[in-house]
Amino acid sequence: MTASMLRYTTFDTPWGCFGLACAGERVCRTILPAPDGATVRTALLAGLERRASHDAVFEKGLARGLQQRVVAYFEGENTDFSTDPAIDLGGLGPFTQALLTACRQIPAGQTQTYAALARSIGRPHGARAAGNALAANPIPLIVPCHRVLRTDGGLGGFSALGGTAVKQRMLLHERSCRFSGERAESCGQLWAH
Repeated sequence: MTASMLRYTTFDTPWGCFGLACAGERVCRTILPAPDGATVRTALLAGLERRASHDAVFEKGLARGLQQRVVAYFEGENTDFSTDPAIDLGGLGPFTQALLTACRQIPAGQTQTYAALARSIGRPHGARAAGNALAANPIPLIVPCHRVLRTDGGLGGFSALGGTAVKQRMLLHERSCRFSGERAESCGQLWAH
């Protein structure tokens, strides 16, 4: 097996089927849980097709320890993905890579705004660009883009399966925020790096 070989798996969590792919030993794509495993597999493979010219190989036991940690997260455990697993952001531009790396450090139970996250990487007027970069996040949950909100408390966008309803559910699951409709009214402390 070559270091760049793409491997993937899908597995059950309390929220549904989760998709995970690795390039070598680094996570390169995740798909948040959905009730239908076929939908997760299709979304996972579509993202991998844009990444490589060769087929990904299914491997049921891929990253077994990470699988257990993902299941634990969806069971309600406070699971930290900020430094482990190793991730592969290849194919993304420097701004997007920097933003996703900064986003990865936002702890569970805390949130950040698009504007503040952009400022943290030296782009003081980059809130809109930050939103676009987070929409390209290929590794949701591991890179917790769901923890980034609009300055007015609105959810903003969420390109993962399930859209903003899943983003809100994840924030409630982490006890990060209380909501009135789609507006966060009471959030845990803002992340300060």
